[in-house]
Amino acid sequence: MINKEFSVLDITLGSALALNQKLAHVATHDQKRLSISLAHSQLEIEEAQRLRYKVFAEEMGAQLLGTGGLDVDGFDQYCDHLIVRDTSTNQVIGTYRILSPSKANEAGGYYSAAEFDLSRLSHLFDRTVEVGRACVHQNYRSGGTITMLWAGLAKYMQVHNYEYMIGCGSVSMADGGHAAASLYHRLQDDYLCPLEYRVFPRNPLLNDSLRTDMQVACPPLIKGYLRLGAYICGEPAWDPYFNTADMLVMLPLSRMKTKYAAHFLK
Repeated sequence: MINKEFSVLDITLGSALALNQKLAHVATHDQKRLSISLAHSQLEIEEAQRLRYKVFAEEMGAQLLGTGGLDVDGFDQYCDHLIVRDTSTNQVIGTYRILSPSKANEAGGYYSAAEFDLSRLSHLFDRTVEVGRACVHQNYRSGGTITMLWAGLAKYMQVHNYEYMIGCGSVSMADGGHAAASLYHRLQDDYLCPLEYRVFPRNPLLNDSLRTDMQVACPPLIKGYLRLGAYICGEPAWDPYFNTADMLVMLPLSRMKTKYAAHFLK
């Protein structure tokens, strides 16, 4: 992970306002007190980074490079940041960062390229956004917040005519990797991508010492991606900073299941 000087997003006010107007229609009747938008100031980005620190460092024990209660890394300055607020308190309670193809070029590549060899996906990069750092405040994890973030992501991709989403889905390594190995073993039969999209971990997790027969609950984020129609693109990698096993997931919008496309892509 690289620590670089942080700067405000390079996003024109006009394009941010246009997308934020579209995102204003994302909330459902049951989510009246929640709003979703793109962050367009450093203050808003820092609100998202503060939530990330709270979730990843304080709750999960991740080793983060940021200081002052903020999770900051070298990719933040290149990303657009989706934020969900509780309008009754004005608190940021959910966030997602999005790395577009042009900004990935400026950043020197996608974040996940540090964990995986993405060579077989390189011909899709000009149509691919990478998502990451998804988190929701512990008091808002009933499902509505992440649904809003997914809907916001879908709108973002529609507005900019992107076709593919990639990102890392994480499994805790608290048990040394047995749960992650067992989950991958179970999911690969139904969700592994075609060979032409396969990626390869730079720090492989799987080895003969890990069990693959445990009954493991699929983490909600990975489960949600798979329900939308995503692939798992290969074996998991070990991320020592977060102490997680990461699986690269890939969602072509063309594979999004009809009932979700009708909701998110309207």
